[in-house]
Amino acid sequence: MTKSISAVGFELEDKQTELIEKKVERVKYADDLIVDLIVRVKHDKAYIFDTTVNFRWGAQAHVSAEDFDFSAALNKMMDTLDVKIKKEKDKVQEKK
Repeated sequence: MTKSISAVGFELEDKQTELIEKKVERVKYADDLIVDLIVRVKHDKAYIFDTTVNFRWGAQAHVSAEDFDFSAALNKMMDTLDVKIKKEKDKVQEKK
């Protein structure tokens, strides 16, 4: 799995990047299913996480979360992402 983390309109602090890396470890169980994980963080009045996951079989999942707190937005995004990845994983296993 290739991870790409980028900030739009501001600079990510090392602490924030480390926090994202740590949270992404949560989906490590799907490492063999995911080709790449693209995380874009925008900061206007709130933090907006736009995440795209590309799966090996060509499917793509897009998750977005927004909150005024960086950690809260990241947690919301990870919760949704976790559910999406599990659904895709289950779908593929049903077809086998």
